Order: sequence, then structure tokens, then C-alpha cells
Amino acid sequence: MATAATASATAATRFTRLAGVGLRRTARLPTAVRFQRRVLATTALLRTAELRPKEQGLPETLDYRVFSSTAGAARYNINWNYGLFPQTWEDPTLANTDVEGAFGDNDPVDVVEIGERRANIGDVLKVKPLAALAMIDEGELDWKIVAISLDDPKASLVNDVDDVEKHFPGTLTAIRDWFRDYKIPDGKPANRFGLGNKPTSKEYALKVIEETNESWEKLVKRNIPAGELSLA
Repeated sequence: MATAATASATAATRFTRLAGVGLRRTARLPTAVRFQRRVLATTALLRTAELRPKEQGLPETLDYRVFSSTAGAARYNINWNYGLFPQTWEDPTLANTDVEGAFGDNDPVDVVEIGERRANIGDVLKVKPLAALAMIDEGELDWKIVAISLDDPKASLVNDVDDVEKHFPGTLTAIRDWFRDYKIPDGKPANRFGLGNKPTSKEYALKVIEETNESWEKLVKRNIPAGELSLA
């Protein structure tokens, strides 16, 4: 198998529709990513006449959070670029024997990009997969692929999960903890993680991408029932 860098460089493709709805398949592995805007919440962003914020942690750090003292809810956003791999699909009829037999969440595979540049909504980035977290969200398997943009200054330095810890210390733990806790303010239970609660290797992450790409291909060819999904 090609290295993550080679796979990202050769297989990345621009796209205009979300994974699971387009019928054109323009790349073997989908390593271009559509991103939501990353926002680090600050008191200035949240202070309104109706909101009396309470801060916890140091601003501009991974553990900084702002709470509403009136509603009691946490008001903080993810600190990394967050998007998805096109042409991937987590099959809700397929039990993953590696991850407690959990079934897919019926969505494309999510990506957390850890580079320094804030991406804009709708941006397409070529990324290098580095690790995966097997999140179990209300019983469903919801993979989080940790990756870095090929344009990032540190991209050449990180090629596997160990490099992430070396050059981005604490980031993998922070990502896992954020996804574990982010639904708690809504009154939902904390999410869990399979595979020993640890991030996987790059090779395992690439395996997840390839398998979910194969599931997507079966879906758009109508070899798997689409359920409530529209394939128009």
C-alpha cells in the first residue's frame, strides 16, 4: 500500500456533493475533505444580554470552555478543522467485530484535521491520514480519522500516530476527550471509544477509509439498501 502521503497526494479529489449521493467515482481513495469552520469560542463571542458566561481553563488552550450560568450549558466548539471524507459511508447494517460489534452510523467518515490553518466552510483539503479513533456514539460506530493537511508546515514531520504525539503533544487525548464529552451539556451520556480507548496506527486508519469507500461504492451501485438515504 502507498504511504499515507502518497495516497493523499494521488487520491485526493475535488467534489461538489456530499459522500453517498454522487454517482461519479473520480478517485480510488477519497482523501479530499470538506470542512466546517473551526471556531474557538471566547467570552467576547458569547457575551450577550441574555448570557452570563463563566470561563473555565485558559483562553486559546485546548481545555478552555465557556459556560452559560443561566442555562448551565457548555458553550464551546471544536478546536480543530472538522469535516468528512467524500465517497465513504459507515454501513449501518455492518457490525464491526473489532469494535464491540457496533454498527456504522449511516454517515460519511469524519475527519479531524490538526494543522495550523483554519479552514473555511466548504474548503477541500488534501490530507494525510495519521490515526483513527473508534468512537461509539449511542451504540453506533462513528469513526474519527485524525489527519493533517499536506500544505501544513509540519506535514512532512508527521507520518503516523507516534509522530502526532511528538509534534502535537496532547492533541490525540484532547480530541478523544472532546468527542467523549461534547454531548453531555445536552443531557446525553458521554461517548465511548473502542480499541482500548486508544488511537490506531496510520495503517489501520487507511484500512477504515478503504473499507468505508467500498461500502459507499456498494451503496451507490444499489448493492446495499439505501434506506432513508437519497441517491438521486
